[in-house]
Amino acid sequence: MVRLKDIAERAGVSIMTVSKALRDGPDVSDATKARVKLLAQQLGYVPDSSAQGLRTRTTKLFGLVLSSAAEPGLTPLILAIEQRAYELGYDLLLAHTLGLAEREEACVRRLLARRVDGLFIAPASRLSDDAPIYTELLARGTPTVVLGHPPGFCTQFPAVEIDDRAGGYIAAKHLLKLGHNRIAFLAGPQGAPWAQERFEGYRLALREAGLEVDDNLVFQAGHTIEDGRTAARQLLHESRPATAVQAVNDSVALGCAGVLLSQGVSIPQHLSLTGFGNTQAGECFRVPLTTLNEPVSRLGSEAVAAMRQVLLGRRPTQKPLPVDLIVRNSTGAAPASPAIKR
Repeated sequence: MVRLKDIAERAGVSIMTVSKALRDGPDVSDATKARVKLLAQQLGYVPDSSAQGLRTRTTKLFGLVLSSAAEPGLTPLILAIEQRAYELGYDLLLAHTLGLAEREEACVRRLLARRVDGLFIAPASRLSDDAPIYTELLARGTPTVVLGHPPGFCTQFPAVEIDDRAGGYIAAKHLLKLGHNRIAFLAGPQGAPWAQERFEGYRLALREAGLEVDDNLVFQAGHTIEDGRTAARQLLHESRPATAVQAVNDSVALGCAGVLLSQGVSIPQHLSLTGFGNTQAGECFRVPLTTLNEPVSRLGSEAVAAMRQVLLGRRPTQKPLPVDLIVRNSTGAAPASPAIKR
C-alpha cells in the first residue's frame, strides 16, 4: 500500500507538505501541489477514509434502511438517494429489514456502529407505538430522515412522503365517475401509515358521493402479489357484490387480477381494477393497470435535501409530493349489475 511517506520521498518534500498538497492547503505552492498530486496518481495512492474520518469527525457515509430493494418501485428511490449522496461526497450503506421491527433495530445499530453521518429509514410496520430504537436515535441526536408517512413512534423526525391520502381519493373518484358505487377495497398492512392514508382517501371520496364505506367490501390484504391473490379468493368465495376493486398498491392489484381472470371475470367488462405505484409489472400486465404514479425519484432527492438541512442544524419543512392518475385498460364503465353476486 502506498503511503504519504512514499510520495514524500519521491517528491523530495516532507510528509506534512504532501498531506497539505493533497488537501489543497493554502500554504503550498500550486506547482508543488500539481507535482505531488501527479506522483500520488502515478503511484496509485488511495486516501485512508477512516483516518480522514478521525480528523474531520465525519465518515461521509449515509445509512439507508428499508424493507427490501427487491420490492417493486423502490429501485428509483435507492438510485436517487445514492446519486444525490454521491454528488455531496457521501457513500451509501444499504440495510434490509424485510418488514420486521426487530431486524430494523439490528440494522440501525449496525449502521450506527459504522458511524454513519445520517440515516434514511422507511420504518417497519408496528401495531404499537413502542419503538425504543427511535427514542435512542433522538437521544443520540443522530440525523435521521423518515421515508414515507411517519408512524406515531417517529413523528419527531423530518419525513418526506407521497400524498397517499390524495392518491386513494383520486383512484376512488375515478371509479365513481365511471358509475361504480360498489367499490371493494383491498387494504394494506395493519399498522402501515401509508396504507391507512390510502384507505382514508377512498373513504373520503365515497362520503363525498353520499356513500358510506361498506365493511363487507373492505378486505385486509397486505402488500404482495400473494396477498392480492388471497384477497381475491376471499372476495369470490364470499360473493360480495362489487363492480370495481381498488387495491392498496400495484402488487396487490396484480395478484387480485390474476385470480379474477382465471375465474372468468373479465377486466374491465365485468369488474374494474386500480392499483397504486405505477410499476412496470402493472404497465406490462395482460390488462394494463390503471394506477397512481408516485414521484419516487423525486422522493429520494427530497430526502437528501432534507438530510442536508438536518446536518446544518435546521428542521426542514416538507409537503407531501403529489401523485398522478394513469388511466389504462383495467378500468371502464360500471356494468348494469355486479359480475360477483351474492
